[in-house]
Amino acid sequence: MLNFSGRWYSKEIIMQALRLYLSYSLSYRDVEEIMSERGAAVDHSTIQRWVERYAKDLETVFRHNYRKRKVYVSWRMDETYVKHKGKWVYLYRAIDKDGDTLEFMVSDKRDEAAATKFFKKAIGEHGLPEKVTVDKSGANEAALIYLNCLLFLLGVWPHLSIDIRQMKFLNNRIEQDHRNIKRRTNPMLGFKSWDSMESTIAGYELVNMLRKGQHINAENMTIYEQFYGLAA
Repeated sequence: MLNFSGRWYSKEIIMQALRLYLSYSLSYRDVEEIMSERGAAVDHSTIQRWVERYAKDLETVFRHNYRKRKVYVSWRMDETYVKHKGKWVYLYRAIDKDGDTLEFMVSDKRDEAAATKFFKKAIGEHGLPEKVTVDKSGANEAALIYLNCLLFLLGVWPHLSIDIRQMKFLNNRIEQDHRNIKRRTNPMLGFKSWDSMESTIAGYELVNMLRKGQHINAENMTIYEQFYGLAA
């Protein structure tokens, strides 16, 4: 349950501003202007604080209470880039074979340790996959080999193991899926705060998942109804 107590503006106004910013290629000043036309005089800096405060929590509520179905055990994993304080950092992402979003994570490094952390996070949320398709990155392959070694030491391999596939044409789907996030991050100059970056990207991913129909009531509710319902 999200806590809107103590806010000057109502929950409805806050949620409307959040949806506008997270759903469309708008700046904070654009959202400020639209909200003003709708009778709500909200400063763009206030809208930014709302995104930083609530976007990640909304994605968490959706992930734990509203996901439509379990993802498939065949994953596609890849990383893309976002800018933080003028430097490129890495956004790890994974989808299943149907294109549903599994997991995402921002990291300042692109190495075996970061890939391993990402896979552990994804497995903790969705269980052990049967297959994972990655690119030719040695770090991603090494992370999966390490996880298979852990399964061997636990005495469950090969009954439980991860089939590692490095096939570029199979990974095209997630490379295309990055566009939904890059469409929002590319026009920006970058993020100044790590916490703000994580929260904002979580909001972008949330809207992306709603558009993919991953909400449990996707067939009976519009996307904006699904979004507003997260704060009910």
